[in-house]
Amino acid sequence: MRLINTPPIDRPIVHFAHGNSFPSGTYRRFLASLGKDYDVHALEMHAHNPTYPVTDGWPALAQELVDELLARYQQPVILVGHSLGGALSLMAAKQRPDLVRCVVLLDTPVLAGWRAGLLALAKVLRLDRPMSPARFSEKRRNLWPDAEAAYQHFSSKQVFASWPEEVLRDYVEHGLVEQQGGMALRFRRDIETAVYRTLPHHFGRVVRRRYPVPVGFIGGMDSIECRQAGMAATRRLVGRHLRMLPGGHLFPLETPLAAASATDKMIRSLLNT
Repeated sequence: MRLINTPPIDRPIVHFAHGNSFPSGTYRRFLASLGKDYDVHALEMHAHNPTYPVTDGWPALAQELVDELLARYQQPVILVGHSLGGALSLMAAKQRPDLVRCVVLLDTPVLAGWRAGLLALAKVLRLDRPMSPARFSEKRRNLWPDAEAAYQHFSSKQVFASWPEEVLRDYVEHGLVEQQGGMALRFRRDIETAVYRTLPHHFGRVVRRRYPVPVGFIGGMDSIECRQAGMAATRRLVGRHLRMLPGGHLFPLETPLAAASATDKMIRSLLNT
């Protein structure tokens, strides 16, 4: 999927990877703004190709991204990923650094140390569900009579309260499909839940040695995910290439233009490293 329809004119290529449950089209405003200076592409939806199943630590999902890069491009590209997409970008770049110029993580903190160990133990003991968003995703409403009813439902939820109307409309357009005479979530609830239940706990090993490409991190100042994961491992990985923006974990959707501007600046800094 190519997100921006303007001619590339030899602009640097950005490959974007979305967050869990939000297809790439949801990020249209963010990607359109980024597309002023970059040739922006994305896979519309991760985790739904049965060739690349969701398993513990997401190895097949990372391979899906590697295979996308191999199939699409004849040159190394810039990886930008939000949440799930950032983790996949980090794993893909470690596996095939020859395909990647740099990586920008959008609120994808590196889980390592005792927190990662606690997650690994919780998964073994099957005690991870109470600590995971999976407890909400598995019961998420999945069907509405029409798109407008879905929009009204989402607009009443706290998680979407800070989204611009246009972004929420994009989510309704790209995040729903016609089904059973109504509109259903395009990103399947069981897959969203499986992604949450298989969060990687091995990133300490991924970033332990010198990482092969430059990495930058942009996070939300109010991100619960950053607080839960801690920022020590992330700071060790990215060094001075770290910036925090107003907003929470979903800041690329809350303030897409500011997020795109910060991403552009981060890319330029990383490429000049």
